[in-house]
Amino acid sequence: MTGAIDIDYFTLALGYSLLIIPIAALYFYKTGLVKDTLIAVARMTAQLLLTGAYLEYIFKLNNFMLNLFWVLMMIIIAAFTIVKRGGLSFKTFILPVFISVLLSIALCDAFFLGYVIRLDNVFYARYFIPISGMMIGNSLKAIIIAIETYFGTLNRDKLYLKWRLSAGATRREALLPFIQKALKSAFNPVIAAMAVIGLISLPGTMTGQILGGSSPNVAIKYQLMLMISIFSSSVLSVVLTIFLSERFIFDDLGNLKTINKPSLKTKK
Repeated sequence: MTGAIDIDYFTLALGYSLLIIPIAALYFYKTGLVKDTLIAVARMTAQLLLTGAYLEYIFKLNNFMLNLFWVLMMIIIAAFTIVKRGGLSFKTFILPVFISVLLSIALCDAFFLGYVIRLDNVFYARYFIPISGMMIGNSLKAIIIAIETYFGTLNRDKLYLKWRLSAGATRREALLPFIQKALKSAFNPVIAAMAVIGLISLPGTMTGQILGGSSPNVAIKYQLMLMISIFSSSVLSVVLTIFLSERFIFDDLGNLKTINKPSLKTKK
């Protein structure tokens, strides 16, 4: 048997009956999450079905410009999501975040697709779009946590930052504890998850390739490189965002700008 067994739409619809269990639990305990769950499932369904139909067309066409446009749109949406979820000002941070994610994905894509897989065309739709999407999607949570922690802590602990600067530390030295905290908060769970892959979990990419008929050994090699690429692009995105945004969050005298400027905004 080659390829995964197809699921017809009627059976897929019946499969949604499994949602009765979580919805019943959420309703019974009066969590207020039933409506949000139904909306999320409806959006997920519509988005994935439309994406599936569109990707069928893109894969057949395999046009360089169209493939690049699709990935750029994913990066733009990711950048807006990071800024919004991080509680930051769009005007100040959207460009640094976009450039950071773009550069990190471009670098990891070039290495993975061009050097590891050795594609003749790194923009080949069947590889370029899914792998870029997996890197962007899987790194999103870690980037948001890091950015929210870094800028949120900076905003709350202005006096500590000033004390370090007044004690003779350079700006880079003064910012170091904030960067360390952000990286630890975001990537400790990622590192822990990587340590147990294969023991208590089988990643989605590996499982999908096995269902699609690939050898488990081939699937494992792809999964290893994907995990390394996702981790590397996530850390690089965070570091680049911190580096590029530094010029926007300090005034000409080297003071951290206040919320009223506004360069930062906090959640209430």
